[in-house]
Amino acid sequence: MPGSKSPALSDSVRENAVVELLRLAPVTEELAARFAEAGHRLYLVGGPVRDAMLGRPGNDLDFTTDARPQQVLSLVRSWADAVWETGIAYGTVGLAKDGHQLEVTTFRADSYDRVSRNPEVTFGDSIEADLLRRDFTVNAMAVELSERRFVDPYGGTQALADKVLDTPATPQESFADDPLRMLRAARFVSQLGFTPAPRVVEAMTSMAGEITRITVERVQTELSKLLCGAYPNLGIELLVTTGLAAHVLPELPAMRLEIDEHHQHKDVYQHSLVVLDQAIAQEEDGPDLILRLAALLHDIGKPATRRFEEGGGVSFHHHEVVGAKMVRKRLRELKYSKEIITDVSQLVFLHLRFHGYGKGEWTDSAVRRYVTDAGPLLSRLHKLVRADCTTRNKRKAQLLQRTYDELEERIARIAAEEDLARVRPDLDGNEIMRLLNVPPGPIVGKAWTFLKDLRLDRGPLEHDEAVAELFAWAREQGVDVPE
Repeated sequence: MPGSKSPALSDSVRENAVVELLRLAPVTEELAARFAEAGHRLYLVGGPVRDAMLGRPGNDLDFTTDARPQQVLSLVRSWADAVWETGIAYGTVGLAKDGHQLEVTTFRADSYDRVSRNPEVTFGDSIEADLLRRDFTVNAMAVELSERRFVDPYGGTQALADKVLDTPATPQESFADDPLRMLRAARFVSQLGFTPAPRVVEAMTSMAGEITRITVERVQTELSKLLCGAYPNLGIELLVTTGLAAHVLPELPAMRLEIDEHHQHKDVYQHSLVVLDQAIAQEEDGPDLILRLAALLHDIGKPATRRFEEGGGVSFHHHEVVGAKMVRKRLRELKYSKEIITDVSQLVFLHLRFHGYGKGEWTDSAVRRYVTDAGPLLSRLHKLVRADCTTRNKRKAQLLQRTYDELEERIARIAAEEDLARVRPDLDGNEIMRLLNVPPGPIVGKAWTFLKDLRLDRGPLEHDEAVAELFAWAREQGVDVPE
């Protein structure tokens, strides 16, 4: 992070960014020409300009203009591949052209009631006033397309050079208008690795409670984007130090009070950030939200289970069970999907299972159960367990990694022999009903579960052996079976 003021980005960098944007998206020139012919100015604005200057332009393009919404519609209808008007009440017309998603929004000069997030929509007449109402200076730059003129009235170029996140207006004004911008600040810190300006941190801290005005769905979206950023720990630290986390993910600051059982970190919170980093290092196909949530939250059950032992020790018995329940509760409140809730809570529930492996004492039956309980989450569980090793004792860390290597080798061997990915009883439901002469019902399900447990304990059985075991079990249940 910069400790002193960096040189401003040169005019040539700005010009190159504009040229690159126009090269990758020639539709902008066509669109600008249509607006110019009608006597209007069209500006490429916000994120696309920022990202082009960072060398990472994309396909989604945002524009602003002095043309009013109905005028915009008349200019784009015959040109675009598709047009939608869902945001027209807020001055935004959406369109698709040659594979690009475009949004054109009339200059805005809104005022907010500062109770909800709902603005009183008013249209403006200048690009400078429009940029002033935007969230951060790095998003308050524009390119006037007909003249290829760069517009940067609030120092966004210098902020990019310094890697500093600041607001065009005062942070207090900006966040009072829209408290979601405080979460967006943490998200941009995570995505870009920028440092928030001191006045931004001060405003976030004093106004943290305002985030309760924001709907849960919007909060969840920002948290997910933050977690999937390149530097999520920076964003998380900002949420915790400003007090925002206490309102949106209170389990995080609660972990700062706990000392973890190995005493290798200041507290469980810091340990969890290290685990998150180590889990991310193992990702293979880009950010994995489920793995990252599990890594961050795997120890949230520790505060509720902490016990001080004789001799000065600390224990957290069954914190994985308590933690899994807490994860389900928190993620439900954040309106995550059922699939994400189920997967993250199951990873938290299973993350300690490996520590019963010892020096390889598990039977093949225990290995089968480990694989079966993890199911499609096995690859993520491998990553989480490895990431959870944060001891500073290199010898102990190497031993744990070697032991897990051995477990994975056993899993691979047994999987090759028995197709563990599809562990099923040796007799299916139809055959159970035929052999026991029973209709569909609870007894069939119980028999199926018994045979699956038997399969996990003993591996594949010969057909006759499986039938004999089924009959023996049925007799114990009081079910008449053929002699």
